[in-house]
Amino acid sequence: MNAKDLNFQFLSKEELQNLLTPITSKLELIDKKLNNSSSSKSKGYYRNKDLQEKFRLSPNTIIKYRESGLIPFTVIGDIYLYPIDKIEEVLKANSNWDLFQ
Repeated sequence: MNAKDLNFQFLSKEELQNLLTPITSKLELIDKKLNNSSSSKSKGYYRNKDLQEKFRLSPNTIIKYRESGLIPFTVIGDIYLYPIDKIEEVLKANSNWDLFQ
């Protein structure tokens, strides 16, 4: 490909702004939704399926962590609930991230 094959078109400031405004609006909306969901989620509970998906844990690993007391839980009937804020505390207590900062 040579320089003759390349076609450049320069946009005015207004044209560029008109193209970017909807994109930035969508990004702001996505950011707002992510912030809202993460703040409301931290007050809730994970279920077994959530732990499996989010942390890639097998059902047997979850049972082992529960029985060994590694992760806190509450049982209602046959449903196990894991407080999100307590799981985050366990993750922080068992991490080595401070070595990399």
